[in-house]
Amino acid sequence: MREDDSTRTTADPTWWRDAVIYQVYVRSFADGDGDGTGDLAGVRQRLPYLRDLGVDAIWFTPWYLSPLADGGYDVADYREIDPQFGTLSEAEQLIAEARELGIRTIVDVVPNHVSAAHRWFQAALDAGPGSPERERFWFHPGKGPGGDEMPTHWVSDFQGTTWTRTTNPDGTPGEWYLHLFTPEQPDLNWNHPDVRREHEDILRFWFDRGAAGIRIDSAALLVKDATLPEVPAHPGPGEHPHVDRDEIHDIYRGWRTVAESYDEPRVLVGEVWLADRARFAQYLRPDEMHTAFNFDFMARPWDAKSLRESVQTTLDAHAPVGAPATWVLSNHDVTRPVTRYGREDSAFSFGAKRFGTPTDLAAGRRRARAAALLSAALPGSLYVYQGDELGLPEVEDLPLDVINDPMHFRSGGVDPGRDGCRVPLPWARGGSSHGFGPDGGTHPWLPQPAGWGDLSVEAQAGDDASMLSLYRRVLALRHDDPAFRGGFAWADDVFVGSGPGDVTGDLLAFTRGDVLCVVNLGPAVPLPVGYDVLLASADLEQGASGVELPTDTAAWLRRTPPGHATGTTPT
Repeated sequence: MREDDSTRTTADPTWWRDAVIYQVYVRSFADGDGDGTGDLAGVRQRLPYLRDLGVDAIWFTPWYLSPLADGGYDVADYREIDPQFGTLSEAEQLIAEARELGIRTIVDVVPNHVSAAHRWFQAALDAGPGSPERERFWFHPGKGPGGDEMPTHWVSDFQGTTWTRTTNPDGTPGEWYLHLFTPEQPDLNWNHPDVRREHEDILRFWFDRGAAGIRIDSAALLVKDATLPEVPAHPGPGEHPHVDRDEIHDIYRGWRTVAESYDEPRVLVGEVWLADRARFAQYLRPDEMHTAFNFDFMARPWDAKSLRESVQTTLDAHAPVGAPATWVLSNHDVTRPVTRYGREDSAFSFGAKRFGTPTDLAAGRRRARAAALLSAALPGSLYVYQGDELGLPEVEDLPLDVINDPMHFRSGGVDPGRDGCRVPLPWARGGSSHGFGPDGGTHPWLPQPAGWGDLSVEAQAGDDASMLSLYRRVLALRHDDPAFRGGFAWADDVFVGSGPGDVTGDLLAFTRGDVLCVVNLGPAVPLPVGYDVLLASADLEQGASGVELPTDTAAWLRRTPPGHATGTTPT
């Protein structure tokens, strides 16, 4: 346990600039009541684990009342906790108990859409065409004879169409409504003042209950071109009809005003998927969001040149607006690193996910360990998705009849979907659910694979070579060593001929203060002379030229003080 956590976390108003934030997908984290579904009671029981892991904050994916058509991202009521997770009172207790341990709470807000079960949408269906209730959404007559054609041919983020037709009370076909995701997630019309007022009230509701910030889902999608044009073949900046519209920034300026109105200012974290780095940075201006997810880094292949390019591009994009970068290896939507990094194509894209893609888990595990040191050493905040600290692989053989992710179904069954990274965590070697719930309780909502107990917290906690032990050391050093709050600089000159394109171009080497981080993606290389090893992701090797850094291995080094012998054993 880090004894100074509560003091540091409470006193530091800029804690978010270098925080370690742990993502909890509630359904799969811990089951407190034994019904097979993770819940807030389970999270509360496991808060000491998160404290000992060394995290500064927890980000919860949606825990609100929801039909769960899309894992909770179809919100029916932001002011109620879904009964399968617990109650509002339990959420308030969880936030308070976590804070007592020095852990802040970030909650998810999904402003692009609501659930089709939301009271607003139900009222809109009942009120009919032309009603004020429908103006909060994107209801529109169809094109062609009888209005049988969709208003646009926009493509869903989950593949397929983005419009669904309603049925009038007399049984005749009615208007169409827009949904950039599933039909169960109707898009809100952010030109409507009710929508803006409601979401600012939602922020206050959770900030008043102690939430330290919000994570904003699909943050670049809110504003649509009301003329509903088709998507151009090559839209220029701000020209896409429903992505990254210029008007969107007024919304987040309003949210920042709400966040800054508290004695301890709250934090806005955006999920912003944009290839244009200059446009991305606009969301991070001082009067908008504090930070945004760095998806470029997460999606890059295990390739030194590509990773270096991503790091440099990311830092360059954030510098003009003075915002800290974020670093993340996976989340509840993305193939886990141990599996992804073991593939021939170790990059990530939603469109490329297919059943039966081979992977080398041994290679993936080595690379995931090295990636943990790489990402933790970079300047900014670090996100850890639950289970990555255990080295869990993607579960790719789930029975088809248990898959419930809409990405799978809307792809015609060719995309395995995202359930493989959402399988409930193993806490114990044995038992009916490996400690996910009480022994003898209902089986987990997704089946755990054979051998899951060998990756459990219990199995790894006492093993110094385990992924969990590595993460604990990484986060402790990152927290305690002042070098990781120092500057960043590439350190190509530390290795002879280590510039990109040379024989050692498979190396990433940079400094944070007086700590040198080296990641070797190629053949084994000798470590530089005159350094002590603080931490390494794998055992170092003795080579002809001295101690070597093996392939797919990372190390944190510090210069040996004058008059001391060089050390090669991690301290």
